[in-house]
Amino acid sequence: MTSGSCSPLSHGASLFPHLHKFLICCRLPLECVCVVWHDFHVPPTCWSPEEGAAGSPQQLGDECTLRSVYDDQPNAHKKFMEKLDACIRNHDKEIEKMCNFHHQGFVDAITELLKVRTDAEKLKVQVTDTNRKFQDAGKEVIVQTEDIIRCRIQQRNITTVVEKLQLCLPVLEMYSKLKEQMSAKRYYSALKTMEQLENVYFPRVSQYRFCQLMIENLPKLREDIKEISMSDLKDFLESIRKHSDKIGETAMKQAQQQKTFSVALQKQNRVQFGKNMHFNGRIPEERNEVELKRAFEEEDENEEEVLTVQDLVDFSPVYRCLHIYSVLGDEETFENYYRKQRKKQARLVLQPQSNMHETVDGYRRYFTQIVGFFVVEDHILHVTQGLVTRAYTDELWNMALSKIIAVLRAHSSYCTDPDLVLELKNLIVLFADTLQGYGFPVNRLFDLLFEIRDQYNETLLKKWAGVFRDIFEEDNYSPIPIVNEEEYKVVISKFPFQDPDLEKQSFPKKFPMSQSVPHIYIQVKEFIYASLKFSESLHRSSTEIDDMLRKSTNLLLTRTLSSCLLNLIRKPHIGLTELVQIIINTTHLEQACRYLEDFITNITNISQETVHTTRLYGLSTFKFLSPSTSCPAIKKKCAWKTKRQKAQFEELEMPDMQQKEKYIPNLIKKLMNLFSLLIMTGQCLSQMEELVVI
Repeated sequence: MTSGSCSPLSHGASLFPHLHKFLICCRLPLECVCVVWHDFHVPPTCWSPEEGAAGSPQQLGDECTLRSVYDDQPNAHKKFMEKLDACIRNHDKEIEKMCNFHHQGFVDAITELLKVRTDAEKLKVQVTDTNRKFQDAGKEVIVQTEDIIRCRIQQRNITTVVEKLQLCLPVLEMYSKLKEQMSAKRYYSALKTMEQLENVYFPRVSQYRFCQLMIENLPKLREDIKEISMSDLKDFLESIRKHSDKIGETAMKQAQQQKTFSVALQKQNRVQFGKNMHFNGRIPEERNEVELKRAFEEEDENEEEVLTVQDLVDFSPVYRCLHIYSVLGDEETFENYYRKQRKKQARLVLQPQSNMHETVDGYRRYFTQIVGFFVVEDHILHVTQGLVTRAYTDELWNMALSKIIAVLRAHSSYCTDPDLVLELKNLIVLFADTLQGYGFPVNRLFDLLFEIRDQYNETLLKKWAGVFRDIFEEDNYSPIPIVNEEEYKVVISKFPFQDPDLEKQSFPKKFPMSQSVPHIYIQVKEFIYASLKFSESLHRSSTEIDDMLRKSTNLLLTRTLSSCLLNLIRKPHIGLTELVQIIINTTHLEQACRYLEDFITNITNISQETVHTTRLYGLSTFKFLSPSTSCPAIKKKCAWKTKRQKAQFEELEMPDMQQKEKYIPNLIKKLMNLFSLLIMTGQCLSQMEELVVI
């Protein structure tokens, strides 16, 4: 290949635009173009006769032309172009034929399309008009639709708000209720409301901020409730400390009322037992009937006045505080505080005043405060659960009882008035009966009463010693003169004297004893009554009471009366006549001891034949007037009197011999009276010796 000539590839490149145009004009598919282009590039060596035989002669000629271009044959390019133009003309003819064949249909289609175009324009106008109308009409619909949408949104929001408010309103109502309860000081209900808020209502609205604020405020409210309830408890404790004496007084009145009927019935039974017994004009049943009537009258008067402890004290603060601390789970703290404060108050109540022993009001105030304290504790024990236990109250009572006994033992030792000691005893008995009614053991108090009873007897003996001394001072030591029957009955009613010979004598007549004997006998009976008053209500049997009365009466006779008589006969102004009368008086007093025994028996209803019954020691009472004791005193008195008469006689001078003669009869008369007294004294001493022998 020469440089001036073109390679097949360069020829192919120059032919490509024409080939491309040809293919486009022939509307050959892309596959044909690829084939032509492929064949155009295939070298001649690739052609075979079999392949050439497969095509048409025209094709074979074209292919040969195309190949000749590659082979760089002479005029190949020109021939190719000619062949290509011829092919294009052929294809144009075919296209024209085809177009002519389909032209009428195309024209008809174009005609119909033009007609449709007119209708389409009309339709477009109508559609545009309709669209405009729809747009105009839709503007109001759009506005209304937007309003509806807005209303629906608002309605949905309102519904949501209502639902949320319905969910929140119970919470707000409960919280408002909580505030009202706090304002009304209903703290226990407020705590219950808090529990409902925390467990039921707050979980429903926990996502809201106001709920969080409420939740944060509840602990502060609980602390406020605790402080307020504790303050109320302190006020309650202070109130019951101030009103404990009133509470105790009320409780003791109630105990006294309960005790009235039983005591009155016991006295009535004693009256029935000794209905027809009459001792020297003193009828025991008359006193019992009077006391029985007085007891019923006092009960009627006090029945409307006595109030209950609930009427005097408002226990709601302690109930409320206990419930509040129970709800808060701090019940143990409350119990410890309450018990600690009450123990402090107990120590204050048990501390007596320094001058308590001076008046019965001091003892009464002391007892009422203690009773009030333990009545409150007993009430708390029965109306609460666990705040006060029986073991706690027993421990507190044992501590208080030891202190009470020590205080009473110390202060009662200062009492010298038997009436004050008796009133103290009655207060102790009432105090013990009241607390025993509330379940507190009081045996140690009754044991203390036996100690006080000995002291009471000592004060009685001192009192009656003064009474006996006054009787002896007022006595004239001469037989009691009687001028009529009325005076005789008066003396008999006072003293149990029995003498048939004296009864047969006509008035005026004389009792052998002096005025001191009936008075002493009456005072001994009064002493028995006084001793009986202390023995009552001690919860002792009649036998024990009888034994106590006899022992105390023996002490009165053997100690007090005998001591007074002994001091009497030792006085220098007591003459022989008074001494003889004293001996006669003591003889009759000694004989009256058996009547005193009958008197005690009538009171206690205990027969004298009982094995353990104590006897009255009448003989031992007046043993100081036995012959061995009284004879030296009588001899001394006689010698002194004789010596005095002799001295008076010797003092007369000799010129007064006539006066001495007148004095001698008087001296003889006085000596005869002295001898008669000695004879009477000897008879009395003989009777005393016989009694001693018996």
